[in-house]
Amino acid sequence: MRVYAVIDTNVFVSALLTRNAESATAKVLEALFDRKIISLYNDVILREYNEVLHRGKFVFPEDDIDRILNTVKTTGVLTDRMDSGEQFPDPDDAVFYEVALSKDGAYVVTGNTKHFPRRPIVVTPAEMVEILGL
Repeated sequence: MRVYAVIDTNVFVSALLTRNAESATAKVLEALFDRKIISLYNDVILREYNEVLHRGKFVFPEDDIDRILNTVKTTGVLTDRMDSGEQFPDPDDAVFYEVALSKDGAYVVTGNTKHFPRRPIVVTPAEMVEILGL
């Protein structure tokens, strides 16, 4: 099974921080690498991934960051935003939701569901693992 999804930056951060390969965030990242998740993205999202993953407080290996960014760019789908008309507690989160709206049946995978409208397309990493049957 394959699904289209916009993966919130916090999922990548959590996946890289965890030492538990069985965590939901690690499984979501692995599903991206295995092409079970086809990432939807735009330039704004890519810039955020790059900026956040390179923050000094994390010190993630450059190879890990490159693998994530390259996987998103080479196996994902570059797409435009669709205006949702929604209000977001953090306006920077709108792009993730609005890019997901560009593809029927796509999801937003986030650890911060409270930052997004209550809609079935917004799921936690654990819910995405369940959707994928992992």
